Amino acid sequence: MRTVAETGSTNADLLALAAAGGAEEGWWLRAERQTAGRGRQGRPWVSEAGNFYGSTLVRLRPADPPPPTLALVAGVAVEEAVAAHGGTALALKWPNDLLLDGAKIAGILLERAGDAVVIGCGVNLAHHPSLAERPTTSLADHGATVDPAVFAETLAESFARWLARWRGEGLAPIRQRWLERAHPVGTALTARLPDGTSVDGLFDGLDSQGALILRLADGGRHVMHAGDVFLI
Repeated sequence: MRTVAETGSTNADLLALAAAGGAEEGWWLRAERQTAGRGRQGRPWVSEAGNFYGSTLVRLRPADPPPPTLALVAGVAVEEAVAAHGGTALALKWPNDLLLDGAKIAGILLERAGDAVVIGCGVNLAHHPSLAERPTTSLADHGATVDPAVFAETLAESFARWLARWRGEGLAPIRQRWLERAHPVGTALTARLPDGTSVDGLFDGLDSQGALILRLADGGRHVMHAGDVFLI
């Protein structure tokens, strides 16, 4: 685990190293503060000191499950780490969020450079931003005080263990764990699709490849491979 006081983005740093062939699988880079942190679709990620901001790297192998399913691996690892440090009432939300009492406490960003997938995690330990489109929270809001360096070690251990299962056993045990830690089947969701349209439905699990299944009002199902999801 390498830690720096400040950088633009841990994901950007590891992507540059990966492209240059200078980063090995299992490396973690953590920053106390980021000046250009980002979430999915280029959204800014507020990155003041006190929270966890870190990225790791996976080198893909021919027999690995589909690379996008590493988001599920990261999700179950982040949920496990937050729970170990006092997080309760946690729920995973597809594709890459962790909620605490219905408010976002963590997010995950996957980016790829050749055979390398960089996985960035941001976890609100000490404070949280105020966002117009969704509620947010932190562990500190719920009475837990966590040192980011200690949290980093917990997360790295958890991610390594779940990555080994993903690689050795396939997606099935990861998908099962994710579903066990997700909001309940039947939760009302709004899905915003990449083309800008929206679909309302009820959460009906994940398919065998990790895509979101929405149960529609007419009884049909919508299988979603990309987009944003919001609790109604």
